[in-house]
Amino acid sequence: MWEIVNTLLRTLIVFLVVLTLFRFVGKKELSKLSILDIIVSLMVAELAVISIEDPHVHMVRALAPIFLLGSLQVILGTIELKSQKFHKLINGSPIMIVDNGKLIEKNLRKHGFTIDDILIQLRQAEVSDLREVDYAILERSGALSVFKKGDNNFTLPLVLDGKIQENNLKVVNRTKNWLITELQKIGFNQVENILYCSYKNEKFHIQKKEHEA
Repeated sequence: MWEIVNTLLRTLIVFLVVLTLFRFVGKKELSKLSILDIIVSLMVAELAVISIEDPHVHMVRALAPIFLLGSLQVILGTIELKSQKFHKLINGSPIMIVDNGKLIEKNLRKHGFTIDDILIQLRQAEVSDLREVDYAILERSGALSVFKKGDNNFTLPLVLDGKIQENNLKVVNRTKNWLITELQKIGFNQVENILYCSYKNEKFHIQKKEHEA
């Protein structure tokens, strides 16, 4: 009888700890989980099971690795927010898969995608012919963002949190020097002070940081 009560109590404690941990580290949709989030979630789940199933392991000892993983996720998540290079190292970067109706074969092979994989996602985006596509970009989540020819309603960020998005500049056939020059013309001499910048119909949409660098 005591073993059952002990197991139930351990289950309740572990449940509350894990719930608190994930409430603390933040909320994300499943499709937006990073590799770091997935690794931590899997390891926490495994450790939680061990904590419940082995009554001979003291709860403090059993929960210590879970708290460590939670702390690591918070620390590394903070570094990700402050360092774009580290963010790209952990999560990768969006990759162009289709350019002007043509598949970019080297990018398909590099990321382990087949032509069928891309065609399926194109059909899900209601595209039946590659020739309809202006650009298609493979996002970090594995989802395909499709921009059809003649569709002038899409835009890509050129600056995010003070960092120039060079991959997006390539997509819109612009250069880093062009962007810096154009921003200077309208009074933005420090890219680091820009939170968000996009370009559409020959006009910039810019939001400055609340606390400029």
